[in-house]
Amino acid sequence: MRYLDTLTQLIHLFVETMDQYFGNVCELDIVFNFHKVYGILDEIILGGEIMETSKNTIISTMKSIELVD
Repeated sequence: MRYLDTLTQLIHLFVETMDQYFGNVCELDIVFNFHKVYGILDEIILGGEIMETSKNTIISTMKSIELVD
């Protein structure tokens, strides 16, 4: 049961982070910006381990990557 709670919190973090990054995320944001969605997911989970749980840090990293591109 603890595993399901952790997984639910992880999904919630992912959705909230996407919502904050895209500004009210919708299906089209995910379809046309899938590389950014994968980037957000990669910041949260790396090698099967939870690496980052701070939305502000994830958003900051993604914005830094955006500047490089």
